[in-house]
Amino acid sequence: MNKLYILLFFLSLSTVVLAQQTVGLLTYSQANTYQGYTMIYPHNQSNVYLLDNCGEIAHVWEGEEEFKPGNVAYLQANGNVILTKRPSDISQDAIWAGGGGAIIEIKSWENEVLWSYELNNENFRLHHDIAITDEGTILAIAWEKKTMEEAMAAGRDSATMTQGELWPDYVFEIDPATDSIIWEWHSWDHLVQDHDSTSANFGVVGDSPRKINLNYDTNDGKADWLHANSLDYNPILDQVMISIPQFDEVWIIDHSTTTAQAASSQGGKSNHGGDIIYRVGNPRAYDNGTEEDQIFHYQHDAHWILDVPSSHPFYGLVAIFNNRVGEDFSTAEVFETPWMDYITDYEPFGNTWPPYDLDNTISHPVPQNMYSTGLSSVQILANGNILLCSGRQGYLFELNPDNEIVWEYITPIRAGNIVDQGTELELNNNLTFRAYKYAEDFPAFEGRDLTSKGWIETMPNEDYCAELISSTVSIEEMAISISPNPATDMLMVEWTTGMMADIKITDISGKVLVAQKGNGGLVYLDISSLNTGMYFLNVNNQLAEKILKN
Repeated sequence: MNKLYILLFFLSLSTVVLAQQTVGLLTYSQANTYQGYTMIYPHNQSNVYLLDNCGEIAHVWEGEEEFKPGNVAYLQANGNVILTKRPSDISQDAIWAGGGGAIIEIKSWENEVLWSYELNNENFRLHHDIAITDEGTILAIAWEKKTMEEAMAAGRDSATMTQGELWPDYVFEIDPATDSIIWEWHSWDHLVQDHDSTSANFGVVGDSPRKINLNYDTNDGKADWLHANSLDYNPILDQVMISIPQFDEVWIIDHSTTTAQAASSQGGKSNHGGDIIYRVGNPRAYDNGTEEDQIFHYQHDAHWILDVPSSHPFYGLVAIFNNRVGEDFSTAEVFETPWMDYITDYEPFGNTWPPYDLDNTISHPVPQNMYSTGLSSVQILANGNILLCSGRQGYLFELNPDNEIVWEYITPIRAGNIVDQGTELELNNNLTFRAYKYAEDFPAFEGRDLTSKGWIETMPNEDYCAELISSTVSIEEMAISISPNPATDMLMVEWTTGMMADIKITDISGKVLVAQKGNGGLVYLDISSLNTGMYFLNVNNQLAEKILKN
């Protein structure tokens, strides 16, 4: 009876603690969560964080206070991080819109700047995203300014240019080893318009599906016409994918072209030069559909699913975050492109390309709990789980194949300032552009210290993760073994589940003398400083073994 009372007391205490958790880690089902480390680069501050599944900092690349994200960071196999940033003060910048960047930087694991490139002047500006090739070159998105006169000469309706200029997007490739631009593609080279027969690019828009309709505009004539917000590279196909949210479309272009071919309509493996070889999402953007045919809605993070085994040998699977698909909810989508390897092209049906509807939609179990009009990401993990980031909410969560939440985290930053645990955050306070999870055996982690460096949030619930773990995985399931016992200097602790474990050695009074987190099923504890005697090994707040120290 006493044991039952004690058990009920601790269960009720745990429930109270869980109810107080508002930022950082919210949910963690250790047995079902993909084991790895999640990278975030929240807006309005300068640090890149690598978090373990307990929501604790495994590593941080600290940035300078006078810079903010611009907007992405990618971890490389050698431990370097490639990130983009921009000055905090943009008041004097000639080109500025949401998602603006300025600088690409390569940092070592130790936070040393190894290389930097800047593009932010009166005519050009980096923005949103980059993509790294297998050769180490970097593809980047930039705006290039076109004057009213240039736009009118190309066939733009001047009445729609509310800012008196346009900033069409272009993609360039830079080699950090030589600081040279080795490839370029400009959207301005691939236009069609039916507004002015006396200007360039005049033609029938509906008969030119590989061209960009210069007068299609959903941004009230603002200079940021296309607003490309994601970039991805497929090394198998040698192609580049661009998300164009103002067109509600995803485009694919041929990277096997030369820069000269990329400015034309011939050349490259698909022999379309730099014309669009595949587009999907909104055929009315090129006069081949109606509103009912639109399937993407201001999408973000369009990318090929390349690092997950599949039955698609030509890597035709793509994932996106579909931001504004509903009035009060967002979804993610996985779809297959009609890539035909034998013709090295995407097979159109008339003047359009499939899919025409979506049947692999991913939603939050409570759909309205994931709603972000911008930002955001989706990642298909190797175990079949899905990591989603609802960017305007700063809300990260992982779903298992049964659409159950197995991990949740809320970025604990308000307008760039770290907040206490228990703080309630409002929409747009903790913007998080994307989240990406790296497997625990990712090469960058080999030999690196990934033990907890604390929490982002202040006043954290330090035992919260251990309580979550202990409530779902028992000591018996973990099959813990220790050796040697008795021990003199080092104690080896093993467990069979391979999951994260919060390991502590206490004395008979419960005082914690040694504490360490372990991941992967094995950890070594240094007990050389302990006095001779008996101690207790606790794993995830559960008593596991008695230990004798010689």
